[in-house]
Amino acid sequence: MRLTLTTALVAAFALPAAAQDWQETLDAARGQTVYWNAWGGDGRTNAFIDWVGERTEDRYGVTIEHVKLSDTAEAVTRVVSEKAAGRDEGGSVDLIWINGPNFLAMKEQGLLHGPFVSDLPNSRHVDLSEGAPATVDFTEAVEGMESPWRLAKFVFIHDSARVEPPADMAAMVDWAEANPGRMTHPDPSNFMGATFLKQALIELAPDASALQEPVTDAAWETTSEPLWDWYDALRPNLWRGAEAFPENESVQHQLLNDGEVDISMAFDPAAAASLIAQGLLPETARVFVPEGGSLGNVSFVAIPYNANAKAGAMVVANELLDPEVQAHMQNIEVLGSYSVLDPGTLDAEARAAFDALPDAPALPALEDLGDTLLEPHASWMTRLTQAWTERYIR
Repeated sequence: MRLTLTTALVAAFALPAAAQDWQETLDAARGQTVYWNAWGGDGRTNAFIDWVGERTEDRYGVTIEHVKLSDTAEAVTRVVSEKAAGRDEGGSVDLIWINGPNFLAMKEQGLLHGPFVSDLPNSRHVDLSEGAPATVDFTEAVEGMESPWRLAKFVFIHDSARVEPPADMAAMVDWAEANPGRMTHPDPSNFMGATFLKQALIELAPDASALQEPVTDAAWETTSEPLWDWYDALRPNLWRGAEAFPENESVQHQLLNDGEVDISMAFDPAAAASLIAQGLLPETARVFVPEGGSLGNVSFVAIPYNANAKAGAMVVANELLDPEVQAHMQNIEVLGSYSVLDPGTLDAEARAAFDALPDAPALPALEDLGDTLLEPHASWMTRLTQAWTERYIR
């Protein structure tokens, strides 16, 4: 009788299969250290990653070590090297903040663990329907191989007390001619510099839909020609005669703050408000976007195929989608990055947390950011940066 009763009780209180699987993941993750390879060029993002690490350690016994990158390709190269050396287990990279060409390269080479996103309990708060932003990365289907964690959108920053910004990329030529030396962009070897060129490529292309397919020689010649005509006209009036370029967006923000240039750029609508709060830009700094809209995408994290702490990495990816974490991230006093969650999936308490977030004069409303332009296929970005180097670096 005792056996029968015990069996019945176990059956009655057994976890659903999905919950039981996740509990097994939590058990396996406890005590693990997750080496999260992520861009380390922004202090507030670094502080947010530290905060997430404190949560995962307190809640789940999972430690995060932030491996600060200057370029995501550094982590990808490490995984490629480990595969070449036959290190198919115990890899040095557990989680990567990744997008675009780097994701495509890892996916094509079989360097990713997964699919895993649907196994994350908090993925229920994300729209994962076919074609939704969280399911596509630079036109490449994600297929559950990377998990979203924040929205990004390309914006320009200017000091509204000093200048009236150009209306779009085409107008930058006349603006730069009227304001010689007051405009520049990060080196296109840096993601932000390449994004500047992509924005122009999309705006100026005779048929922007061609950018949604892998690049071909014929499409490249037709589609890129207006870009180079535009850049050749812009180039003579760039800062330092286009003989030098800021290493990254942080350096360009400093140039704006120092009054050396009048325009900077970021892939974060909250960048101006954030930098003002840190004392890194004047109070009158504001964002603007081209009249036709600007590039936007979702930031993802992925787990390499040979990660040493796969369970821990999944716990971190899931924690990044926790509504409380997403609200904390969107707080302009913390990071100011827009959430990837579908508000319709949130309970009243979670929605209230978002509604109560503080505002700031330099923080734009979503409706002020215009249309979101689709990222080109990743192959276009690779071709674009190579072509710029061949044409302009001597």
